[in-house]
Amino acid sequence: MGGERKAYPLRVDPGLWAAVERCAAAELRSTNAQVECLLREALKARGVKLDMPTPIKRGRPPKGE
Repeated sequence: MGGERKAYPLRVDPGLWAAVERCAAAELRSTNAQVECLLREALKARGVKLDMPTPIKRGRPPKGE
């Protein structure tokens, strides 16, 4: 993935979306991160192997750069 994200408009039943938002809040994640997590879990349960996501670098760059 290399830090790139695919934007995709998604139409979801309001009740389902509310449940995803509640799960995200309970796990201290954004709703978007929760959707990604749920998709990865569902694919893993189906036996689909995925590469681990590349972590996003956060914070200040080291001094000297």
